[in-house]
Amino acid sequence: MDSLNPMQPLKLRRRAAAPRSLRRAGWLLAGLLASCFGAQAAPSAQAEREIEQLIQALGRSGCQFERNGSWHDAAQAQAHLRKKLAYLRKRDLADTAEAFIDRAASRSSLSGQPYRVRCGQAAPVSSASWLRGKLVQLRSAGVSTPPSR
Repeated sequence: MDSLNPMQPLKLRRRAAAPRSLRRAGWLLAGLLASCFGAQAAPSAQAEREIEQLIQALGRSGCQFERNGSWHDAAQAQAHLRKKLAYLRKRDLADTAEAFIDRAASRSSLSGQPYRVRCGQAAPVSSASWLRGKLVQLRSAGVSTPPSR
């Protein structure tokens, strides 16, 4: 029996046509999700430069970096953040300096504990605050922007 037979009651014709429209809706939904959650844009050259400058600033700072209750020197902190950055880059999740700070440099991926930075005798501050402050300094000094031609 033809599923779109005009002699069938309207209710039966709608039911027979529904799977095709649902398939179309499924494809549209899949396309929408792919565009929303698909590959993100690669980081710009400026973002790459800013992230690298933040990691270098931490290394030059002489500050200590707390991860999961243990304090580490700046060189160890740099190495750790570079590993986390490599992980994010593979997944296109470090497209801005702010994304790097939020996704890699603010808290432990394992324990969820926030990272902290301690410089000299000063009280420890969250690494997110410290890095955002450095980012503001870099940008205001024009260090993170390419030279004008």
